[in-house]
Amino acid sequence: MSALVLFRCSGGTLVLPDPALVLVSREDGGNLLVNPPREVWDRSKLSPEELTAWSFLAAAVAAAMLDALPQLEGGCINYWDAGNWALNDQAEPQGRKHPQEFRRVHLHLLGRNPRSTNPSMRWGEAPSFPDFANRHEWASGFKRLRPDECAHVVAQTERLLQDSYRMPPDQIAAWSACAVCGYPQPAADSICAECAVVT
Repeated sequence: MSALVLFRCSGGTLVLPDPALVLVSREDGGNLLVNPPREVWDRSKLSPEELTAWSFLAAAVAAAMLDALPQLEGGCINYWDAGNWALNDQAEPQGRKHPQEFRRVHLHLLGRNPRSTNPSMRWGEAPSFPDFANRHEWASGFKRLRPDECAHVVAQTERLLQDSYRMPPDQIAAWSACAVCGYPQPAADSICAECAVVT
């Protein structure tokens, strides 16, 4: 399995993380990624229009998470620019890497549940993440958001983009639920990319 695109618009893509690299388990608040409309190594390389649309998408997804996920009642969202693990000397290709060539900025939205019992996600403290070498072991017990949770987030995101941020409907890709797993997908196909590999 890998990361799964759930939603697409002119502001970029909303992505469910790879199940092996979820940073916040669903019961602790959940983790979604927001990619900008094109690959860049730093957000400063986006045009004003691209940066604005990406910011609208991120804000809409965060608001949708807070509205749609019961585990976030009384909680909040942390916005975290990421891409650093791609620069680790042990990441492929091994050795020192230049950020402009290897870093691909993306924004992690980290749901913060005030009732979380995860020591890495203690309420009122900054989240703590492992070193690159320990990332898979650290995340091994974490769960992705469920298909129904993601469908609620995507539907609310679409509404917010149109109503609050005045994004024209032609800048928002149509989406539907995968016939196999039920996760939302921005495609005309009946089966998402993840299930297509399995079947």
